[in-house]
Amino acid sequence: MSNAASLTSQKKGRALRRWALYAVAAGVVGLLGFVALAWRPAIPEVATPLPSSFSADLLARGATLASVGYCSTCHSVKGGQLFAGGYAMKSPFGTLYSTNITPDRETGIGAWSKDAFRRAMHEGVARDGSHLFPGFPYDHFTKISDDDVDAIYAFLMTQPAVHAPAHPNELMFPLGIRALQAGWKLLFFRSGRFEPSTDHDAQWNRGAYIAEALSHCSACHTPRNPLGAEWGGASRYTGASVDGWFAPAITAANPSPIPWTPDELRAYLFQGLSRFHGTPSGPMSPAAHGLTALSISDQDALVTYIASLRGGNAPPQAVADAITRALDVSAANTGRQIDPDARFYVEACASCHYNGRAGINPSRPDLALNSAVHLADSANLIRVILFGIDAPEGAGGVVMPAFGPGFSDAEVARIAAYLRRTRTNEPPWPNLEKTVGKIRAQGKGEG
Repeated sequence: MSNAASLTSQKKGRALRRWALYAVAAGVVGLLGFVALAWRPAIPEVATPLPSSFSADLLARGATLASVGYCSTCHSVKGGQLFAGGYAMKSPFGTLYSTNITPDRETGIGAWSKDAFRRAMHEGVARDGSHLFPGFPYDHFTKISDDDVDAIYAFLMTQPAVHAPAHPNELMFPLGIRALQAGWKLLFFRSGRFEPSTDHDAQWNRGAYIAEALSHCSACHTPRNPLGAEWGGASRYTGASVDGWFAPAITAANPSPIPWTPDELRAYLFQGLSRFHGTPSGPMSPAAHGLTALSISDQDALVTYIASLRGGNAPPQAVADAITRALDVSAANTGRQIDPDARFYVEACASCHYNGRAGINPSRPDLALNSAVHLADSANLIRVILFGIDAPEGAGGVVMPAFGPGFSDAEVARIAAYLRRTRTNEPPWPNLEKTVGKIRAQGKGEG
């Protein structure tokens, strides 16, 4: 090799080493920067506040806010003690388990100060400085006012202390590393309190505060991106899968033949039974029960806000026509039948799901009007057929028996297909029998 070639080779080698050093330095700087971004200081422990240190009015307000925010729903397991944690939240990334938020000092939040609780609610950071996973909806709770957070804190600190260690999360590696949540927050989370819209009145803004901050409605009713954050823009409130159910759109994208009017929303959310849309079931059942704690004025505000998401009311004649069509179908699909699917439906379902010419009976949901039959996802209808609706779930006196124990997957699929074919103009659901088998294997779950 000539001297010139040797010198050229040496220069290239030195250049490569320099670039390698630059890359290592950049990586170290980046890592240090991320550590600085992710680090949060621990907040010192405090003595558990005495219940007598909180006023009765504050505790009453905290109880209402905790109910509207579904604290016990997500921080309790069926048959367990309230707020002791352990509720399983399944996701594409694995299973998260809610934590103990009773005032137990060792396994709960009894050693947390008011400031530590605020930080958890507003920034998604625990007292010890670790990042909380977004299964805890701090992206919504960050909008809750300081005063309301303090009221929730007071309420929780007066609940019975329960010693209940946290159930380990079951997340795919490396997503279980809490420090990585700082990167998720950088991409998708913005801390800040609720800001009223100057384009709307006080009632609408109050409803928006309840829905967007306290009740975090879009956490279930909005689809999520591949990293688990809610989609924004036109995708908000267009429906999403939750715990094996499908939370329908609450915009104009909802396929129900009769739109969700303010009156129907009020009946469904606060009375547990809508004449045209049935009774809350699945994950929506505890949500509706929680909302009943709202004052009448707050109920009206929430209805005002949710109704506005649809963008206007349907013409009364359209509603009347939908009811007439439903009653016509109901009359045509009862009595003596030649169609074997119709006969099967009459034998199994028509004694309860029949409405005469006198009109729609709320206690006999008309399936030609029910959202579950019209959704693109068959899960809701299949789940109700398989597992039914227990008395505590629905409105008083409304019970749907579980047909799963007596019906095969093929028979459940047959009823679902028949309803889809005769009660809607929507395309058939594909692979129904396979879907029924999958849902049966999942079980009813916590809902």
